[in-house]
Amino acid sequence: MRTNGVVVTAAAALAFCLASACAHPRSGRVGANPDLITEDDIARIQAHTAYDAVKRIHPNFLTRRGQTSLLGTSNPDPNVYLDDVFIGSVSELKGIQASVVASIRVYPAGQTALRFGSGNMGGVIEVYTKH
Repeated sequence: MRTNGVVVTAAAALAFCLASACAHPRSGRVGANPDLITEDDIARIQAHTAYDAVKRIHPNFLTRRGQTSLLGTSNPDPNVYLDDVFIGSVSELKGIQASVVASIRVYPAGQTALRFGSGNMGGVIEVYTKH
């Protein structure tokens, strides 16, 4: 038979475990959002370029998507946009200093047409700088 003290302690422990499980498991960690790299994330890892930040925090952003059309005529690599302007391929990230980056977000191909237009079958990496 259990005493009230043990039951209360067990109930408190259960409540704590449930509260912890409901919290975002990656909050506060670098790369907590799978689609976004923040200025704080970049500062924590002390990246030198946007490419370094992506490669270290979310290397999956750089993944080639494979064949993206039946004819194989579209680019399977993500396109890069800087402050809403198309600048080219992933290699362009190497020329963007991490210290000027506010955020980096990836968009899969299915989400790019409305926001960026056609021609982004490999997805988009969008970089916003500090203004």
